[in-house]
Amino acid sequence: MNIFGNSYRVLLFGESHNSAVGVTIDGCPPGIEITQDLFRDDLIRRQQHYQGITARKEEDLPKIISGVFNGYTTGMPITILFDNKDVISKDYDDIRYFPRPSHSDFVAYKKYKGFNDYRGGGAFSGRLTLGIVAAGALAKKIISPIEVNSKVLKVHNNTNIEQELSDALSKNDSVGGIIETTIKNVPVGLGSPFFDSIESKISHIIFSIPGVKGIEFGSGFDITKLYGSEANDEIINELGTTKTNHSGGINGGISNGNEIIFRVAIKPTPSIQQVQNTIDIRNGKSSKIKIAGRHDVCFAMRTPVIIEAASSIVLADFILS
Repeated sequence: MNIFGNSYRVLLFGESHNSAVGVTIDGCPPGIEITQDLFRDDLIRRQQHYQGITARKEEDLPKIISGVFNGYTTGMPITILFDNKDVISKDYDDIRYFPRPSHSDFVAYKKYKGFNDYRGGGAFSGRLTLGIVAAGALAKKIISPIEVNSKVLKVHNNTNIEQELSDALSKNDSVGGIIETTIKNVPVGLGSPFFDSIESKISHIIFSIPGVKGIEFGSGFDITKLYGSEANDEIINELGTTKTNHSGGINGGISNGNEIIFRVAIKPTPSIQQVQNTIDIRNGKSSKIKIAGRHDVCFAMRTPVIIEAASSIVLADFILS
């Protein structure tokens, strides 16, 4: 399914090289002021310029076709479209039957019996994260004064980001990265045990972002290096404030009043400018492929705002429930 959420419901649609991609948001309360400026800053951040960014240039202007009247939400479903104009579909002719390593091409072909739109990754493309960013920009208004901030911590396990990007470019290769997110002003009591825990919901939507391969909260895997006496977060006041925050602001799946902190691992962009081994999916015979098209050397550079948006969607869903 392409739908996420219970009370604040987000439906993504479109393909990378079709006429448009977009999002429908259901459950947004009426009376929220909507302008183009609401989306502009986050959409620009998603287009962030850095060494090795894709040469594909889209305007990414949101076209609101329902759910907004006289500048305010009506309470009805909101649909937002983003035109796809700068497409060069012929670059993908060669991959129709020759799946790119570590990409979705092989599984998409198998699952959809060869009817999938393979151009630019089709529905598996990072282009669909435009809808997440748009829905997240609106969610940020709903969850205020909660603030969500994400940043790139490392690229290729190095804090010297520019150097790593330059090295990858010189090798016709790609790199991944780690994004850290901090959520401030979270009230006590959001979430519930087990299946609707905050960790469960955030992890669910974060893994909808192409290229995500891991997530950890608080001290994450490093907490296994501590004794219980070191890992336990001492409560120091009636607000639930703790002396440390190894738990990442969550206990029993419920927000405890401290900052929610988590980190996300983004894999290297699988489309690289090197000859790689693959198969002809029609007969299973070994083959080689050199990927054409325009791709990011490090998609992690553009994911902080997407992760912010995804997290805001989860929080809006909890708050409106």
